Amino acid sequence: MAFFRIGMLGFGGGPSSIPLVHQEVVKKYGWMTDDEFGDTLALANTLPGPIATKMAGYIGYRVAGIWGLLNALLASAIPTVVLMIVFLGLLQTYKDIPWVQHMSATVVPVVAVMLAVLTWDFIKKSGETLGWMRAIMLLALSAILIEALHIHPAIVILGCILAVFSPLLKRRKKA
Repeated sequence: MAFFRIGMLGFGGGPSSIPLVHQEVVKKYGWMTDDEFGDTLALANTLPGPIATKMAGYIGYRVAGIWGLLNALLASAIPTVVLMIVFLGLLQTYKDIPWVQHMSATVVPVVAVMLAVLTWDFIKKSGETLGWMRAIMLLALSAILIEALHIHPAIVILGCILAVFSPLLKRRKKA
């Protein structure tokens, strides 16, 4: 049911469904911690394909094995496909009506707020675990690399993972 709700309410694509996945998986059912969810999200961002589907598949597999994987994938994909066909048909039919135009335009700020809240949660968690100075430096460097230098986010995420874990590997080699 968790991924069915996400499939039904995740209007706007994968990024808009990430806060919904977080709500269901971490806060409602407790299948993962915030850290595990963050790791799953980071890994899913580096792989090709739709983020919501990758996360649903992994989390479903983690919770209930192969049947959980299949259940989560079907529950998240089928409602999206059916709703997309129905809603796009309706939007196309009634696109010239002003209230329909306003409704469509309203989705963008709602998704932006949902993503901003999730981003702030991750920034707070990073500040607590890495230290605020290191977290802010990684955030600023990532923004510069992605926005100014147009480096693909997957490469930046991989670099951040290496930057965070390399001191741990060095300590382990010394011990």
